[in-house]
Amino acid sequence: MKRTIFFLYFSVFALLTAFSGTISRNKAYQDYFNTYKDIAISQMHEYGIPASITLAQGVLESGAGMSELARKSNNHFGIKCSNGWSGRRVYHDDDIRNDCFRAYNNVSESYLDHALFLKNSQRYASLFKLKPTDYKGWAKGLKACGYATSPTYAHRLIEIIELYELDQYDKGTGWSVRRGGSSSWNQSSQRQIIEFNHNYYVVAREGDTFRSIANDVHVSYRHLAKFNERDKDAVLEAGEYVWLKKKRRKAPKEYKGYVYRVAAGESMYSIAQRFGIRVKYLYKMNDLQPDYVIRVGDPLRLR
Repeated sequence: MKRTIFFLYFSVFALLTAFSGTISRNKAYQDYFNTYKDIAISQMHEYGIPASITLAQGVLESGAGMSELARKSNNHFGIKCSNGWSGRRVYHDDDIRNDCFRAYNNVSESYLDHALFLKNSQRYASLFKLKPTDYKGWAKGLKACGYATSPTYAHRLIEIIELYELDQYDKGTGWSVRRGGSSSWNQSSQRQIIEFNHNYYVVAREGDTFRSIANDVHVSYRHLAKFNERDKDAVLEAGEYVWLKKKRRKAPKEYKGYVYRVAAGESMYSIAQRFGIRVKYLYKMNDLQPDYVIRVGDPLRLR
């Protein structure tokens, strides 16, 4: 993803700042991270890509959402029309004149496509063997695998992650709650609490029950079961999201206009859990009856 002029600018910037002390934070960058960190964290748990890497790539490739490709086509990762892309297309000068780039209906689609682009490509398979906290390995691996041609690409990603402390989103530090959320939970626990959709969730471990999680979060296990629309004695599967408060009626505003396509093995309940939505409202906003059985490829509105 060569951005000749873009990276030339940052190369000059880096030289200038080398003589003027520590690089200061950019408000546009920080605003970008505040806007999209919840999506990046959620997709980290879904696909295994460090949230710090997703955010750093997004802000760098899109110029903090201000590039022409980002503003007009919602493409925040510079992904081109390859690998059988059948969606909307736009054309910009890049490696070649009038290079073809993917276009999306909204930014959420761009973030999802970025995750699938990396996850489903054999080119990047080696990255998923790295520890989820190894953002330096991911940054260097992306460059080595050919995501970008700039020789400073990995360095820029690492620099952004460390300057804005984005690696905090890749790992739990006790009961760390994003955006300084509730501090009423047990600070000695090693579970990670993640904020999403004006709510908080933890990821279930092998053998977890609502009782075992309740012991950690100091919330009634009966309440946890009710919040998650399950039987109080249910055994949870590893990787399930367990919401700590009552779920919402719809997904975050970033998902406005986004069309979710049902994948194999999914149910209305599993999709509702993933996005922190109460099941009955997921049916309602899609004009579906409660007895409707979804099929692979079905389109669903989340907001």
